[in-house]
Amino acid sequence: MKPSSALLPFLSLALLLQACGASDRKKEAESQQKAGPRPPARVDAFLVQTRSLSEQIEVPGTLVASESTEIHPEVSGRIVSLNVREGAVVSQGSLIAKLYDGDLQAQRRKLQVQLQQAQTTVDRYSALAKIGGISRQDLDVAQLQISNARADLEIINTNIRRTEVRAPFTGKLGLKMESTGAYVTPQSVLTTIQKTTGMRIDFSLPEQYIGRVQKGTWVNFTTTNDSRVYSAQVMATESGIGGATRTLTMRALVKGDQTGLVPGSFARVKIAFDPNPNAIMIPTQAIVPQARGKKVYVIDSGTVKFVDVTTGIRDSSFVQVTSGLNVGDTVAITGILGLKPNAKAIVRKVVNAPGGNRNTADTARPAGAKP
Repeated sequence: MKPSSALLPFLSLALLLQACGASDRKKEAESQQKAGPRPPARVDAFLVQTRSLSEQIEVPGTLVASESTEIHPEVSGRIVSLNVREGAVVSQGSLIAKLYDGDLQAQRRKLQVQLQQAQTTVDRYSALAKIGGISRQDLDVAQLQISNARADLEIINTNIRRTEVRAPFTGKLGLKMESTGAYVTPQSVLTTIQKTTGMRIDFSLPEQYIGRVQKGTWVNFTTTNDSRVYSAQVMATESGIGGATRTLTMRALVKGDQTGLVPGSFARVKIAFDPNPNAIMIPTQAIVPQARGKKVYVIDSGTVKFVDVTTGIRDSSFVQVTSGLNVGDTVAITGILGLKPNAKAIVRKVVNAPGGNRNTADTARPAGAKP
């Protein structure tokens, strides 16, 4: 089948362009052959060495009181007395509120009279029993009535005590939530109380640092409303790592003066780890990010090698390499874009060479090359 006459001009143009492209590629190859091989790239390098590295992290924390709870009445009733001094410190056992107990007091007086009458009856029966005036069974029944009256009286006394709301521990009261005359139930909140001594601080530690913080480890922290630096000692940890955050909640006991610390305040917790005396640190510009991981260019006997590395912590100009490099390796830090695997390279200078920057361009120049 022959192409139509309308397509002939386009086919001719395509063939002409293809011929021109082949001719250009041939000329480029001939020019490269005449020019000779590409000269080695010239780079500045960094000699891999070890040094002491002090690591410190900062994590958020929250101040918590050693004891904290809401104050609820045990029974329902009307408040007849409310002794909530907002913000005041009260001692353990102090009376905070009193509910109406008139009916219970009446029952207690009735039982007290019954107990006295039962005791009188037992005393009389005891005297008669000594002379055989009554049977032993009658005396036992009278003594049983005394025991029952005492038990009923103890129940009433317990119910009366339940109308008294007392401080469970020494601490600072919060705001008053009810007033005198209000009818309250066990679900009603009268106020709150927090123990302000022996405060704790809770913070979440990332999973990779868990093995480096143990019970007894010291941490420092600051709060947003105070510039002072406080110290705390880790006292306990949560039972497991949080699945959503991949962190472990830790609790530390605040030591020293705790004046100015408020439960619930946000804190910045700083944890300083033991220094690593053999850390490998290289300049950040030597790291080449890849789609899967990171690489560096190592110059080995004038040849470029791509090396996969794993990095750790970093600062403004250096990054820690935890795997992939050895002490004594020469890492390129300039001219990286012009390097290719297994290509030749000339190290112009080693920026951290002993005794100052060392120019190695002449010593590394290929034999026969002109200076």
